[in-house]
Amino acid sequence: MLKNKAVMIGGGIANMAAAVYLIQEGHWKGDDITFYALDLHGSNDGAAASVAAEQYWNRNHPMENTKGYVARGGRMLNYRTYVDLMDLLDRVPSVTEKGMTAAEDTRDFDSKHRTYDKARLMQGGKGIIDGHKLGLNNLDRLLLTRLVMMPDDKEEELDNVSIAEYFKDDPHMFQTNFWYMWETTFAFRVESSAQELRRYMHQMIYEFTQIEHLVGVNRTRYNQFESIMLPLIEYLKDKGCHFIMNSRVTAFDFKETPMQDEITVTGLKILDTKTNEEKHVEIDDKTAVFFTNGSITDSATLGDFNTPAPENMDYGAASSLWKQATEHFYNLGNPDKFFADRNASEWVSFTLTTKDHLLLNEITRITTQLPGNALNSFLSTTPITPLGQEDVNMSIVVHHQPHFTTQKPNETVLWGYFLYPRRHGEFVDKPYIKMTGKEMLQELIGQLSKVDPGPVNIKEKEKEIMESVINCIPVYMPYASALFNNRAKTDRPEIIPEHSTNLAFTGEFVEQPYQMVFTEQSAVRSGEIAAFHFAGVPAERLVKTPRYDKDPRVLLRATKRMFE
Repeated sequence: MLKNKAVMIGGGIANMAAAVYLIQEGHWKGDDITFYALDLHGSNDGAAASVAAEQYWNRNHPMENTKGYVARGGRMLNYRTYVDLMDLLDRVPSVTEKGMTAAEDTRDFDSKHRTYDKARLMQGGKGIIDGHKLGLNNLDRLLLTRLVMMPDDKEEELDNVSIAEYFKDDPHMFQTNFWYMWETTFAFRVESSAQELRRYMHQMIYEFTQIEHLVGVNRTRYNQFESIMLPLIEYLKDKGCHFIMNSRVTAFDFKETPMQDEITVTGLKILDTKTNEEKHVEIDDKTAVFFTNGSITDSATLGDFNTPAPENMDYGAASSLWKQATEHFYNLGNPDKFFADRNASEWVSFTLTTKDHLLLNEITRITTQLPGNALNSFLSTTPITPLGQEDVNMSIVVHHQPHFTTQKPNETVLWGYFLYPRRHGEFVDKPYIKMTGKEMLQELIGQLSKVDPGPVNIKEKEKEIMESVINCIPVYMPYASALFNNRAKTDRPEIIPEHSTNLAFTGEFVEQPYQMVFTEQSAVRSGEIAAFHFAGVPAERLVKTPRYDKDPRVLLRATKRMFE
C-alpha cells in the first residue's frame, strides 16, 4: 500500500536509512518525514561525557565527573559484507571532509590506516599468542562445517538451540583460539543463538583466513556518531525532515477490524521525557510508520572514575512498545526472548580519556602495534567458565587518535569491554559490573602487566597513568548482546508483517533472509526494504547482497585454514 508521508519511531541508523531512501529513491519531500526519538545516537555511538550524561537513561543517575568522552560500544565495518551501509553513506556528504561523501571519507581514512592486528590474543606467561593456530580438533571442524553447509531452508532446525547446546558434546570448542577470537570480535556468548552463529559462519566465512589480524575490518575516521550518524542527520535536516526529540512513544492505537489481523496504526501516544507531558498523534491513511522495535543501548547507564554504572532494570523504550504491539497481534514476534534474559545479553564497557599519551605508548610497546589496528583480548590463566575452562577476561580497542573531532592533540581515548560482567576481576576483587572507572583501569593495567615483555613493567608506571586520567566512564548495557539471544525465527517480526497496511519494523530485531545482526548492514537494509515497500520502488533495485558462502574459492580457503 503506497504512502507519501512517514513517521519514524526511533532515531537510529535503520530509520535514518529509510528516510534517505524515501527521499532519493521514492522522491519524497523531507518535510513529509517526522522522527520521534529519545536521542539521535542509536547504537553508532560517541559523545562528550557531558552530552551523554543528559541523555534519557542517565537523567536519574547523575554523574559526578562529566569530563572526557564516552562511547558505549563500537562496531567494526567490513566493506565486502556491508554493501547496503556503504551504498547509504555514498548518498550523503561527510561532515568533516569537504568534497567527500561519508563513504569516500571512510574509504580514504581506511586506505591510509589499514587494520593489521598483531596482538589479537594475549595471555600471562605467554605474551602475544599466535592466533593463526585456531586450535580446532576434528569434532570442532565437523560441527563448524555443518553450520557452514546448512542451507537457508534448513535454518529452523536451529530454532531455540543455543551455541552451548549445539556444542554440548564438544566442550573443546570453547577453549580454542578460534572461539576466543570469534566471541570477542562479534560479542557472541555461549548462551547466544546457534542460528545466528550459522548466519555469521555463512556471511563472514572469509574471516576464517584473517581473523587473527582482522585485516578485513574497516574503520571510520572518527567515532561512528560523527562519521556515520551525523552525516545522515545533517543531510535529513537539510532536506526538511522533522526531528522531535525527548519523545518516548508509549503505545500504538490500532484500527479495529472484523478479523483482528489487519495491522493498521491509527495513532501514537507519546511522552515528552523532559516535561512529562503526554500527547496523541493521529496517523492518517497516507502515512507509513517505521518502528525500530529494539535497541541494544536502551536502559544503558553511565558511571564515572569513582562511581560504578548503576544497574537499570527498565525493560527498554523500544522493546516495551514492541511488547505492547504483540498484545494486539499474534505475528509480531516475542520481545521477551531478547529483553527478559539479561544473563544472556548484558555486558559492561568503559571509555578512558587521558590528558597525555603515557598509557597509549605503553600499550603500543606491549602489543607492538600502533593505535587503530587492534582488538586486544586478554585470556585468563585459570579456569573462569562454568565448564572449568580458561576464557577471555576483557578486551580493549585502542582507537586511532583523535577519536573525536573536539579531542585535544595530547589526549588519548580508548575503549574496553567485559563480555561477562558478573565475573570477578583478577586484580580488583569484585564483579566487573560493580567496578568504578578507576577499578576498571586498574584491572586493565594488571592485565597488561601480565603480558608486558619489559624491561620496565607497566605496573611501575601505574601512579603516573592514574594521574593522567581525565575520566574513565563505565557503562552498563543490559541488552548489548540481546540481538544474539537464543531464539526461533518466528521470535522476530518481518519487516512488513503479513496484513500490515502501514506499519514496518526496522533495525536488528527483525527477521530478514540471510542478514546477520549486530551490523549496520542488516539495520540499513531493513530501512531500505521498508522504504522501497511504501514508496513503490521495485525490489529489484535493492542493493545486491553477496553470498560468500556460495563461493567455492572462499569455502576452499576456509576449509584449508581449519586444518592448519
